[in-house]
Amino acid sequence: MFEKFCDVLCLEKEFITVEINPPHGASIDSIIAEIKKYNLQDKVTGFSCTDNPLAKLKMSGVLSAIKVQQAFKKPVIATMSMRDKNKLSLQSTLLGANDFDLRCILALTGDPAKFSDQPEVKGVLERDSTLLLSIIYHLNNGVDYSNKALHPKPKPIYPFAVTNAYAKDMNSLKKRMVKKLNYGARAIITQPVYDIDNAKELLALFEEAKTLSIRDTAKEAHLVLGQFPIVRAKTANFIDDKVPGINVPKAIIDEMNLAAMDGETKEQEVGFALSKKIFDEIMQTHGKVHLMTHNRFDLCAQLIG
Repeated sequence: MFEKFCDVLCLEKEFITVEINPPHGASIDSIIAEIKKYNLQDKVTGFSCTDNPLAKLKMSGVLSAIKVQQAFKKPVIATMSMRDKNKLSLQSTLLGANDFDLRCILALTGDPAKFSDQPEVKGVLERDSTLLLSIIYHLNNGVDYSNKALHPKPKPIYPFAVTNAYAKDMNSLKKRMVKKLNYGARAIITQPVYDIDNAKELLALFEEAKTLSIRDTAKEAHLVLGQFPIVRAKTANFIDDKVPGINVPKAIIDEMNLAAMDGETKEQEVGFALSKKIFDEIMQTHGKVHLMTHNRFDLCAQLIG
């Protein structure tokens, strides 16, 4: 299953994954049912599951990913945050997940523990996400992080990484891409992109980064462009003002603000049309997209068509 997933990423024109946010509760069944309601599993290449984003308590991303994968018989990328786990816990989780055939891992440093909704939470941050990429590199060579042989060896693990979509100095993003490719990332997923020129610049930077990487795996690595559809002017303004690494063009913000003056229905209609336009442009230009919609699977289905 994962070999085919990576073949689609590398060889096919169209590659679409959808992010799932596990619930603040003890079952993901209602989310699985919502995905089925829109037949989304038939429209996408795979899914991903987040790991306590913004340090807010959610059901385990890894265990959620296993259940989603079993439900749809489609590959799921499990996010693992460095914030909550030391290298012992990371390795143990990866080995256990491997036995359940969960083998695509998205390495994140994670949002700071100070954002948590749980009292007096302390982060367990041994290093940034490159530590997890390094651990996966060791496991893929049949040894643990201390170079002791594993019996049996794990099945191949496919590491994913992330990058911002925008920076004042765009070459700084290229340097980070090179670093993550050097640690073995098979694909890098961007923060949401709202401008086709931004998308093209990221793709050019990524191709340059591949030539600078010391790893052979970088030659077959791919960039997956993030998409977060905006259907509210308030959201557009918040993302542009408060979320680092993302640039929402002023033309989109102005159009959303004007639409909001004519009521919520008009606002959502204009927002969806703008989101659909950039989604279609990116699919035509690159074809590899990661959709993030805070579990608005209806929006995903409409965007994909």
